[in-house]
Amino acid sequence: MVGALALVTLGAFENRATMAVLPTVADSLHGLDLFGAAAAAPLVSSVIAMVVAGQWCDRRGPAPALLTGMGCFVVAQLAMATAPTIGVFVAGRVVAGVAEAFLDIALTVMVARLLPAGLRPAMFGALATAWVLPSLLGPPVAGLLAEHAGWRVVFAAAPVLMVPATACLVPSLRRLRDAAPPAPSAPSAPSAPSTAANRVAIGSAVLVSVGLAALALGGPAATSASARGAGVLALLTGTALIAVGARHVLPPGTLRLLPGIPATVALRGAQAAAFAGAGAFIPLMLTQVHGLGPTVAGASLTITGVFWAAGSQLNGTATVQRRTTTVGRMRVSFCLIAAGVVGPVLVALDVVPVWLGLTLWALAGTGMGIGSPTLANHVLTLAPPDAQGQMSGAAMLSSTVAQSVYVSLAGAALASGAASSTTLAAILAVPATLALGSATLVARLVEPVSRADPADLVRR
Repeated sequence: MVGALALVTLGAFENRATMAVLPTVADSLHGLDLFGAAAAAPLVSSVIAMVVAGQWCDRRGPAPALLTGMGCFVVAQLAMATAPTIGVFVAGRVVAGVAEAFLDIALTVMVARLLPAGLRPAMFGALATAWVLPSLLGPPVAGLLAEHAGWRVVFAAAPVLMVPATACLVPSLRRLRDAAPPAPSAPSAPSAPSTAANRVAIGSAVLVSVGLAALALGGPAATSASARGAGVLALLTGTALIAVGARHVLPPGTLRLLPGIPATVALRGAQAAAFAGAGAFIPLMLTQVHGLGPTVAGASLTITGVFWAAGSQLNGTATVQRRTTTVGRMRVSFCLIAAGVVGPVLVALDVVPVWLGLTLWALAGTGMGIGSPTLANHVLTLAPPDAQGQMSGAAMLSSTVAQSVYVSLAGAALASGAASSTTLAAILAVPATLALGSATLVARLVEPVSRADPADLVRR
């Protein structure tokens, strides 16, 4: 547990610190034209890495994928710390996305293999708490280091901190290595995909990555008079590639919200789009509509980290787990997210003061803290042991793709006109509506039980 928390904390510091010093890096390396590429690079590479990591964890266990992720993390940090050009720095960001995907999925599967089901919610709550200090201290510490010691120190320090985290994980890695592989799925259970299906999934993940890159590039281009046609074409092409690729990287029936794993994966995407889709535009709304500085605008990120952790801790308590159901907790989660997003909508329209709107936004963070570990644990519960990696990867991929598509399309719509209060309120209102709609669909998380098949009834 200590080793896993150390890894997550280290990754969270890297995430927050990188975003804080990225403008300084781009300016220092004379690469402001590749600032967007540096910001989006981990997202594009992580999509493919999620699929590969899920397959690898199911085939070989989480230990090889975990060690590979840790190695990629070190390589990425050293590449960025010593980057002579912005191109090398972007390449380091690509490797960082691979590291993040491998670590996230391997740690999730490790929790499933080493901890009993009753302890998993508490563990996921602890992992969420590991983001609190990085969210509070990461940006200012990174800024101080960049200002007084140089931005390269921010990245050079991370590999050193990986050593104690690795030492803490050695006993668990030995247990994973010595453990017997999971038994094959029962005939009535959804089995792990075949080798041919795995190859199709990787190829489809490449399509999704290309589609996300097209959306990231097409949004800004669509707002330029000279490149509007190419930008619109990139947006349409990217959306089509994502739609085609998603059919083969997500479980069958995901887009139709079939009960069980498909609905769980779909609602993970809806949850991310609702929460992160709103959160991405709150700082912009505070600066553009109310003229606030970056310190106050960044308070929404602090609120997110603190109340997400609080919600996760609440969700992990024995009392909540014993007295509530998965469906009940997810209904509460989506309702809290919807209510929380209403706060920034009202602030954008200047109906309520900023402090009240951000107070309501704390409800969304709490709802996300309750819902995110609930869905993560539910996937592990429904998936057979030899498919937990791929199903967890599919859920994470659904989250990444859904929020990225919404942020890209909403950003393109925003950039095509003035960042008015009405436009920003509308962009924030869509996630609130999505969360409310999702609250009516949470019953699909539970698979229907066949009373005609006693074996099926016992398994479920």
